[in-house]
Amino acid sequence: MNPRLPAERPPTPPVGYKIAHPVLSRDLARAGFLGVALGGQEPYAVLDDARCVYGRRHRVPSRRCDCGFHALVSRAGALGLTCTAEHRTAVLLEVAVLGVYLRYELGFRFARQRVRTMTVGCCPCLGRTTLLADAGWGRPGWHAMEAACGGCVRGRMALTLADFARLAGQGLSVLRAGQVTQAQAVS
Repeated sequence: MNPRLPAERPPTPPVGYKIAHPVLSRDLARAGFLGVALGGQEPYAVLDDARCVYGRRHRVPSRRCDCGFHALVSRAGALGLTCTAEHRTAVLLEVAVLGVYLRYELGFRFARQRVRTMTVGCCPCLGRTTLLADAGWGRPGWHAMEAACGGCVRGRMALTLADFARLAGQGLSVLRAGQVTQAQAVS
């Protein structure tokens, strides 16, 4: 006998937290995100559907595959991932978990997401972040961006946080580290 867990049908989409690198398209017309783990080779938009990174033709997420978007239930847990050297320039994303999802101990794996909020850390000089500047790396057709203050840009391609939110679209809110929204203060 294989007992099944009851299907969850929450009145509002669950919220998850993850880190990613903001990216800007080569033609400077679109903005998105590049994940830091499985599937981190392909940028995704603010509102996007997950695809199987192995090219298999099945519904995402599948219990027999690692595919799908991944997020943690804890904001602090996601922020803790930025302590490693390779993720220091990553931003914190608050996402609405949409569609089919699998819940596990620390978070979710899911089919569709909407990035609601992007929180940008400090400039490496510890100055106040006002821009996202070219990080000096990327993926084919995409520039990776990192937090910067006006003094640290030094001729690199850069755009304001508001311009990034406008290019990303879908109502993305961009915050600087230290800013707290009312929703975050309650939880």
